[in-house]
Amino acid sequence: MRYDLVIFDNDGVLVDSEPISNRLLAAYLTELGHPTSYEDSIRDYMGSAMHRIHDLIQERTGQRLPEGFDDVFHGRVFAAFERELEAVAGVVDVLEKLAADGVPYCVASSGSHERIRVGHRATGLDRWFEDSRIFSSQDVGRGKPAPDLFLYAARRMGVAPERCVVVEDSPLGVQAAVAAGMDVYGFTAMTPAAKLAQANRLFSDMGELADLLVSPVG
Repeated sequence: MRYDLVIFDNDGVLVDSEPISNRLLAAYLTELGHPTSYEDSIRDYMGSAMHRIHDLIQERTGQRLPEGFDDVFHGRVFAAFERELEAVAGVVDVLEKLAADGVPYCVASSGSHERIRVGHRATGLDRWFEDSRIFSSQDVGRGKPAPDLFLYAARRMGVAPERCVVVEDSPLGVQAAVAAGMDVYGFTAMTPAAKLAQANRLFSDMGELADLLVSPVG
């Protein structure tokens, strides 16, 4: 293994949540008078912490989202997760391989701790991620593209940034990993490869990841 720690993004990398959450976000923003398509939501908010949604809406319209926006949105998302959410195909095989090889791993997500745990329970991934392996933008205050979350996760896991690799599927996440001084592998299942061009490597099938993690970069 080339790395001492594998840091996974959550939404779109471990759990196939981006279609669900962006569909619901677009519908809710539109309901509130901020017309947003699914494609708009993917482009503007995928990989973001909640504060970015508030900031962009206020910047663009001069209006604040209503108090309780986050609670209503999360309620809708969590209910949909219970009905629809699945783990990303092939990710359990990757986790099994890392565990068998004794390679440390964790998740570092822009989502809240509650969102991460709800998704993991719904998909059965909770058996792979005890509390000590879960990090959220809630822990650091600034979400991606700031490097804070990845640096915090590495510090808590006791690994130097240059010995970490991040697995990401959003441009914001790739930017954050680069800013943290970490290698980053871009997962292109939902995101066009050109938008993840800063990544050290790109891959479209999670089944490829285990082999990529042990092969030289370059």
